[in-house]
Amino acid sequence: MRRPRLLTTAAAGAAALLLLSGCGGGGGGSKSKDKISGADPGAVSSASPTASATSSSGRPKITLPSDLTLTFEDSNTGDAVKDAVLADSAERLRAVDAAIAGTDPKGEAVAYYNTGKALEAALSWVAQFQKADATVTGEVRYYDRKVALKSKTSATLIFCGDESKGFSKDKKTHKIAKTPVTKNSYVLYNTRLDKNSDGVWQTSQIISVRGAAQCQP
Repeated sequence: MRRPRLLTTAAAGAAALLLLSGCGGGGGGSKSKDKISGADPGAVSSASPTASATSSSGRPKITLPSDLTLTFEDSNTGDAVKDAVLADSAERLRAVDAAIAGTDPKGEAVAYYNTGKALEAALSWVAQFQKADATVTGEVRYYDRKVALKSKTSATLIFCGDESKGFSKDKKTHKIAKTPVTKNSYVLYNTRLDKNSDGVWQTSQIISVRGAAQCQP
């Protein structure tokens, strides 16, 4: 989603270093100055101000502000393991936005659903929003989500993000930074997830390509 101007240069450098970029990636990218970070079954699920449906069994409760909605498509594959990968990836995206928005100020969910380079970049990305005194608002849709299981504890997930209705917002003035929709409003994500000893599919690597042809409407 669209980032504050202050974040653009620093985020691009973090993306190059950590192979991370884009909305909800925990790192910045080549986005235009106004986009923010975000989180997205044949059926469609939507999450905004309500707590995460998976906030049981010791998992952190994730709550997003009422003006931020993340939608996740292709969540039901018929394969229980693939569906678990999709669910935990979605929680990761929601966790990053919750930390940015201030509903999870300690970033507990970010640490829960990220590991390795993905965790480093996510924490850095949240810190950049805090420095810019900015938050996130609007709607982000995640679609064409495809899982490939590499082993019992490793998987890849490729998906697209539609950030055309997602923006950054100044915390003090509440001004929303909006820009026209372009091809760069659509982002391709290529991620790796590893299952930890608690059974959580943590994102360990993520690469994004803004304006990717396969994500265009």
